[in-house]
Amino acid sequence: MPTPRPRPRPPRPELVRRPSGSFGWLDARLLHEGRLRELGPDAVATLVLLALAADRQGASFFSRRRMANDLRLTRAALDAALSRLVDLGLVAHRPWRPGQADGVWQLLPLPDADPAPTAQARAPRGKGEPMSIAAVLAQLGFSP
Repeated sequence: MPTPRPRPRPPRPELVRRPSGSFGWLDARLLHEGRLRELGPDAVATLVLLALAADRQGASFFSRRRMANDLRLTRAALDAALSRLVDLGLVAHRPWRPGQADGVWQLLPLPDADPAPTAQARAPRGKGEPMSIAAVLAQLGFSP
């Protein structure tokens, strides 16, 4: 049995960060499950900003104007990024008043990864054979 490699030491162990003050976090599965690629750069930046601004309940109260300014995004790009985060179930939003754009933003627990396609969806097909809807969806990256 091979000997496990020792864990690498940081280059500056005397400067290891220790959380203090505000609380913030991002689930490592965002990286390990490939979800960062799914989000795109503007949504990733927006998610990081919301995580840095969040309180212990995952809520932040930044206005869209402030987020766009801090991230150097247009308002349209920020709105698209926020919509992407909401659509993927990573963030929830409650406006201050009905119809108002600003309000409370809440980081949500990372949803479970999509299950692997079924055996039927993965099964090889001969040329000209019909394809199941599950196989079509699996090829497009959707779970059946």
